[in-house]
Formats: sequence, structure tokens, C-alpha cells
Amino acid sequence: MKNENPYDCIVTGGGPGGLQAALHLARFNRRVLVLDKGGGRTRHASHIENYLGRELVTGRELIEGGFDQVRNFGVEIARLRVSKVLKKELFEVRTPEKNFFSKFVIASTGATENLPRIANLHRFFAKSYFTCVDCDGYRTKGKKLVILGLSINAVRLAFAVKQMFTKDITLILDNFIPPDDFVEMLGEDGIVLKYGKAVELEGEDQLTGMQLDTGEFVPCEVILASFGYILNDDYLNDLALDRDSIRKITVSSKGESSCPGLYAVGAIRTGSSQAIIAAGRGAVAAIDINQKILEL
Repeated sequence: MKNENPYDCIVTGGGPGGLQAALHLARFNRRVLVLDKGGGRTRHASHIENYLGRELVTGRELIEGGFDQVRNFGVEIARLRVSKVLKKELFEVRTPEKNFFSKFVIASTGATENLPRIANLHRFFAKSYFTCVDCDGYRTKGKKLVILGLSINAVRLAFAVKQMFTKDITLILDNFIPPDDFVEMLGEDGIVLKYGKAVELEGEDQLTGMQLDTGEFVPCEVILASFGYILNDDYLNDLALDRDSIRKITVSSKGESSCPGLYAVGAIRTGSSQAIIAAGRGAVAAIDINQKILEL
């Protein structure tokens, strides 16, 4: 494809932020293409309960409904993986199959969870094994909780959860020993501290506990894991974008990066990336892009 008829905007990634941006732009009668390879963290969510107007929705329902909605407004969708984005007069968005050109790009390719190798993890993932306290902390309320991690972040998470959701907490750290003052504070708060690596989750329909590599069985009903995630944004490396200390893309209040015309929403940009927040920021980015097109 040549650049004689570029898209007004190409959206990379079909999560809540990208789809909401595409929806807004399509309703401004802009020519929009969504490039999405499939998958994504939101699709794996089994309980989204903090999206206003949806008492309970699965991530799959939210995303598939979003794709149907943007199609109804004429958004083009291609199931392709983006390999590179370049900027000259226009943006060139490359995929292994085909290259596309656009005036603006909204990057919304999210992140991939760092999942440890634990037997039976798939059975309980997003049901009783959670990775986001903002998203699913409420689901630990009053339950026997294990927090897994390998950094001070897991320790801080334990203190936060104790204040909000449950007092029955066991913190299991792998290859990390917290400072003495933190160990003392954990004891004072009644948070049980153990060291080891979870190797197997046990239970049928309900989680009953986990086996550690030490041979110990630790009973629990829910797990909060603090192993972080990997940003899915290597395809933007040629743009040399400004980033913060944890490599997230820094953006303006409208979501625009240090590369004019390139916007970022969701997990790859600074700030919270819950579904409803990403969607709102996608709308903000779309409105700003439309205003810039009107001024051309």
C-alpha cells in the first residue's frame, strides 16, 4: 500500500482504550484502522465489576462487544501484529504482511503478565489468582489470602490489602528478604511472612492452597501476585519516545507522546490502566486528534 490515501488514524491494539478511541474517531467520520493480533490482558478477566453501567461483565464480553460496536460505525479491523512504526511526513505502520500509512497513531497494545511456572495456575487464573489489586482486590474481602512476590512491592501490597480487604494474609517472598524494619512491621500487623516458591496450586472448583518448593502446604482461598508485567511496545523503539523510570511512555494531558501525532493509552503509558480508565483516555486522545485534523 502506498501513502496516497492514508488513514486518519491507525490504532494498534484492540483493548478498551484503543477501541474507545476508534469509536470516537469513527463517529467524527474519520477513516480508522484497528490493528490487533488478538489476546490481551482484558480478555482474560472473568469479573469486571467496576465498569459503570455494567454490573458484571467478562473481559471477553467487553472486548468482543467493543469490536462489534466499532464495526457498526465503519472502523476497519485487521488481525495483524504490528512490527514497527516509523514517522516521516506520515506514520508508516508495518506488519509482517502489509504496511499502512496514517496521519495519527494511537498505541494501545498493553502489557503481558509475568506469570510464574506454577502447576494448575491456568485453572485458577482470574478466578482466585489475581494480579491487580485495583481491579480485583475487592474479591479478596474477608478471605484467606496469600500474596506472592519477589520485591518490596509485594510487602507494600500486603500492608495495603490489610487496611482494605482482609486481615488473614500470608506473604510469601521468593529470592527477596525485606529490610528488618519491614519484617518487624509485618509481624506487628499480624501478616505471616514465609520464604519460598509456589510450585503447585491445589483445589478443584475452589482454590484450597498451594505447595511451596520447601515442601510446605499453605492453605488459602485467593492469591494476589506481584510479579509485574512486560510492556508490549517494542515496535515503537524507532521513535525514541520519552519514558519514565519504569519505561512507560510519558504523555501530555491529552495522551500525546513526545513524537507529535503518536498517542498512547492503557498500560504502555504512565498512570493507571484499568479498563474504564483506558477507555476514557482513548476518548480523550480521539477528541484531541479530531481537533487537530480540523485545524489542518
